[in-house]
Amino acid sequence: MYVPRGVWANESWGRYWAWDPKETWALITVIVYAIILHLRLIPGLKGRVLFNILSLIGFASVIMTYFGVNYYLSGLHSYAKGDAMPVPPVVFYTIITVVILSGLAAFNQHRLSKVRGE
Repeated sequence: MYVPRGVWANESWGRYWAWDPKETWALITVIVYAIILHLRLIPGLKGRVLFNILSLIGFASVIMTYFGVNYYLSGLHSYAKGDAMPVPPVVFYTIITVVILSGLAAFNQHRLSKVRGE
């Protein structure tokens, strides 16, 4: 027998949505991917580089939903009890590297489109 998840949540916890950090970040991830998928409908925002950069942001929201909420935010679905874990420095280095590479890719795409006359 198929039971929709909303009905199951209401029967299990007595509510459909509680704005728990995990539920909230799941909503943010869905909204981010909806924006990414709908950009193809806006003529001025069609582009491979923009799509790839926003795909990285979408993937980062999934990683935040899985790791960030589980280990850094407290809620029903998390392991964050007691003292907060420090964010590893490699996270900041990765973010800086992705931002720099994304900027270089956008600059290179803009430069190549001028050369081609697009």
